[in-house]
Amino acid sequence: MSENYIPLYRKYRPQTLDSLVGQEHIKKTLTGAIELGKISHAYLFTGPRGTGKTSTARILAKSLNCKNGPTVHPCGECESCKDITNSIPIDVIEIDAASNRTVEDAQNILEKIQYAPVNGKYKIYIIDEIHMLSDKAFNALLKTLEEPPENVIFILATTEVHKVLDTIKSRCQRFDFTRITTEDIVKHLRDISNKEKIKISDDALFAIAKNSAGGMRDSISLLDQLSILGISNEVTVDDVNAILGRISFDSLNKITNEIINSSHSNAIKLLNDIYNSGNEPLQILINLSEYFKNLLVAKTCSKELIPELTGLNEFQIEELCRQAQKLELHQIIFLTERTSYYIKEVKQSTNQHLWLEVGIIDLSNMTENTTLIDLQNRICALESGEVSIETPSRVQTVTRPAPIQPAKTEQVITKSVEIATKTSVQNDEFTPPPMAKKSDSNDINSLWQNLLANINIKSAPTYAILRLATPVEISKNNIIITFTNEMNVARANEPNKKQLIADAAKMLFNVSDIPITVKLADKSEVVATSLAKTKSNTEQKTEIILETKQEEETSTLEEKELNVITQKSETHSESDQEKMIIDLFDGKYVE
Repeated sequence: MSENYIPLYRKYRPQTLDSLVGQEHIKKTLTGAIELGKISHAYLFTGPRGTGKTSTARILAKSLNCKNGPTVHPCGECESCKDITNSIPIDVIEIDAASNRTVEDAQNILEKIQYAPVNGKYKIYIIDEIHMLSDKAFNALLKTLEEPPENVIFILATTEVHKVLDTIKSRCQRFDFTRITTEDIVKHLRDISNKEKIKISDDALFAIAKNSAGGMRDSISLLDQLSILGISNEVTVDDVNAILGRISFDSLNKITNEIINSSHSNAIKLLNDIYNSGNEPLQILINLSEYFKNLLVAKTCSKELIPELTGLNEFQIEELCRQAQKLELHQIIFLTERTSYYIKEVKQSTNQHLWLEVGIIDLSNMTENTTLIDLQNRICALESGEVSIETPSRVQTVTRPAPIQPAKTEQVITKSVEIATKTSVQNDEFTPPPMAKKSDSNDINSLWQNLLANINIKSAPTYAILRLATPVEISKNNIIITFTNEMNVARANEPNKKQLIADAAKMLFNVSDIPITVKLADKSEVVATSLAKTKSNTEQKTEIILETKQEEETSTLEEKELNVITQKSETHSESDQEKMIIDLFDGKYVE
C-alpha cells in the first residue's frame, strides 16, 4: 500500500455542515445557533455509531475557531482550520474517554482549561465515548461543565446516552443523531465510487448500505474494501455477500422452497452445499432468519415499501412475493420463531452442525398441514364424527358415534333395558343383573350430588374442589360442608366459590340467602360420616341381594347357598371409608 494512501472514510469525512449526510434537524439547529451567535458552553451528541457525531463536533469546532468565524462556512485554509483537519491538539483537544476514564484524567483536563486558546477564539474539548467515564470522573467534571470559563466549550459524544449521569445531561444541549437512510447512503456511495472510479452495481451498493444498519462510516469502509475488485470488473451483490460471509438470495430461495414443500431430503442436500461452500452454521441460520423476515415484509407490506425494507431488486422481490403467497402469516411467523430458537441452540452447542441439520428438518415439518383451511377441515371432521386416520398402506375413515345429549339419556337407558329384557327372553342362559332401588331425593348424599351437578355446569374448578367435601347438612335452611384439609377449606371459602354454592343451592331449593358454612372436619365427624356411608352401602347391598332372592324362586339350593356366601363377602368387603377408619384407630373386624 502507498504511504500516502488515506482510507476512504477519512478522505471523504465531511468538512462543513452542508456536506454532512442526513441529520437535517441537527444541521438546521446548529446553523441557526452559529448565525445568531447563540453558542452553548456544552453539547451532548448521542446516536448510533457511524452517524456523524465526531464529524459534526469537528465541523462545529472549525466553524467557531475559523478566522472568519463564527461562520457556517469555514474557510479550511486558515491555521486553525488546518489544525482541526489534521487533528493537531492546540485549541481543539479530542479525548477518548474509554482510555481516559479515571478521576486523575479528568483532573488533568481541568488543570489545562484555564489556559487561553492559541489560534482560535475558543478552547474546545471533544470527549468521545463519554459514557465510559467513571462516576468519580463525572463528578470531577460536573462543576466545570455547569460554569466553564467563557472561552471553553465541551462537546461530548456517546453511543449509550443512558449510561451518562442525568446531572451531566441536564447541563448540556442534547442532539440525537438518527440512523442514515439507505437511500442517502447509496447516493453518497455512488458519488464516492464515481470520484474514485470504482465499478460497482447499484444492487451491490444497496447491499452495502443495508449491511451498515444506518452507519455511513461502515458503508464507506466496506466500499473501500471492495474497491480493489472494482478496478477491472464490476462489483456485484455476490462479491458483497462473499466479503460479508452472507448466503446468496438464490440459495436462500431454493432451500426455503424445499422447506415450504416439506421436502426434508432436498432441504438437507441444499444445506450441505451451502455448508461446504464455507458458511458457518450460525451464519446460515441468521441469513435464513433474515430471509423469513423479508417473506414477512412481502406478505404484510405494500409493494412500495418492500424494496426499502428488504433491499432486494425487482426480480428478487417478485420471487419473494410469489413464495409468500404459498404461506399464511402465522406460518411465516412460526418459521421465524423456530429459526430464532435454533440460533440460540447453535450458539450454546459444541456440535453446531448437528443442531443446524435438526433445525432444517424441523422447519421442513412445520408447514405440513398447518394452514387455516386444513385446520378448519379437520375440526369439521371431528365435529361430524368422521376422522381420517393415515396409515402406511391406506387412509381409513373412522366414523364415531355422535355424543348422547343429556336430554336423551333417559330414553337411551330405557331402550337399553328393553333390549336387555328381550335378550333375556330369547336366551335362557342370560339373567339380567338386579336393579338397585332409587335413592331418596331427600337423602343428604343425593341432595349434595344434585347441588354439585348445578355447580359443574358453571365452574369445573370449583366442582373439582367441592367433590372432596363431606356434606353435614343440606337443606333449604342451612348448608354445612367439611373438609379434612385446611387448604381446601380456604379455597372453598373464597367469595367466588361460595357464590357458586349459593347459586347452586338456589337452583336446587328455589330459596335464596341460604346460610353456607365451610369448615374443617374434626375426627368425630370423619368417623361418623364414614360409618354412615359404610352402613348405607351395606344396607343397599343387602337390599339388592334380598330382591335377587325373591326374583329367583326357581333357583336351586346350591344357588341359594352361593347367594348367602356372596352376601357375607359383600357385607364385609372393605370400602375406602372402612379402610380409613381401621388405619386411623388401628382397628380390626370382629366376626
